[in-house]
Amino acid sequence: MEHFHDDVIRQVAERDVRFIRLWFCDIAGTLKSIAISPADLETAFTEGIGIDGSTIEGLTRSYESDMLLRPDPGTFEVLAWRGDSDATARMMCDVLTPDGEPAASDPRRVLKEALSAAEKQGLELYAHPEIEFYLFQEHFQPGHKLRPIDNAGYFDHVHRGQGQDFRRSAIQNLEAMNIQVEFSHHENGPGQNEIDLRYADALTTADNIVTLRTVVKEVALSMGQVATFMPKPMIEHPGSGMHTHLSLFQGGKNAFHEPGAEYGLSRTGRQFIAGLLRHAPEYCAVTNQWVNSYKRLWGAQEAPSYVCWGHNNRSALVRVPFHKPTKGTSSRVEFRGADSATNPYLAFAVLLAAGMAGIEGEYELPEGAEDAVWELTENERRSMGIEPLPTDLFRALETFESSDLMARTLGEQVFEFFLRDKRNEWNRYREQVTEYELASTFSRI
Repeated sequence: MEHFHDDVIRQVAERDVRFIRLWFCDIAGTLKSIAISPADLETAFTEGIGIDGSTIEGLTRSYESDMLLRPDPGTFEVLAWRGDSDATARMMCDVLTPDGEPAASDPRRVLKEALSAAEKQGLELYAHPEIEFYLFQEHFQPGHKLRPIDNAGYFDHVHRGQGQDFRRSAIQNLEAMNIQVEFSHHENGPGQNEIDLRYADALTTADNIVTLRTVVKEVALSMGQVATFMPKPMIEHPGSGMHTHLSLFQGGKNAFHEPGAEYGLSRTGRQFIAGLLRHAPEYCAVTNQWVNSYKRLWGAQEAPSYVCWGHNNRSALVRVPFHKPTKGTSSRVEFRGADSATNPYLAFAVLLAAGMAGIEGEYELPEGAEDAVWELTENERRSMGIEPLPTDLFRALETFESSDLMARTLGEQVFEFFLRDKRNEWNRYREQVTEYELASTFSRI
């Protein structure tokens, strides 16, 4: 580890880095940071940097306050958008207690522990997210209609389009930070875009998602635009999802791949999907953590509303994409439920835990659904054993609260804070009188 410390200190000197931002997330996935000078780097690596955790959502209990940030030297990157002169760099941090133990409330710690449990079975999780977001001309103001930057649609090539210029700039910034992008394109909604990151191990991918969201917002502001990862910002247009391709590797080989099997999918892969399906109502509050998330799931615009899997079925919660028979590494499952506003550390942790429960419990995979599930009648879905996802945050929290799997995966402190915080969000939402209510009932009663 000291070698990595020395490498970071050398890069700081060679690249004229004047500020190092230590990044970490709260339980909701909101990025937090503190800046230190190069003179404090050695202390940060050996002792950690002290912070007052009592002001961070869910980071400490009421009787605790002091916490430490210890930067991960493998995540050192210069922030491309800040320029080369008097440069600023960032490192992702682990949050520690004053005695140097991992903080129970650190979302990055939650994912590390889930990955460690899988590694004891010889399995390593890799992920490839497809991250959607909207670009608007200005910030939201009450009473004003949102104005997307364009009226383009899926895969549209907009000549001299702002979105095209935006994606190019965002990708240049990401790749300057060694975050590899596979695809980018315009999505279905006006002003909606998608950037897909290349496969990486789950912890690196979670760090990269946090960084991507920051890069997207910074580049948008530099171009006079506003970016949002809100799951469903406009009623009449699609929401923003984060379809995520998942694979387990064992000894360098894809544990989901079996030559000659249907879809090239091994028994391990089928059990993993079965776990994702059986525990979906339990983890839905994590992968879809906002009141607004359920407007996307039940918005009838290609977001999954029901617990099922399929191959060509894009209404399914889990899809088994086409794979190249000669390329075993391409066997994977696509989880389509998460939205772009999830906390990626917690989301990957609960998805992995659900899939591992399927493997360890040898769950049987139910029959796949190749019909568009939205178009089936309620009776048809019931006869096929297809259950709905929670229809709102309140119902999602009810199922989450009763889940032993979620409590074990998140740990007592994260589990209790998440539940309390999200119940407060639901109660605040329930108290609102909306424009819809006023428009539909004010003059009729």
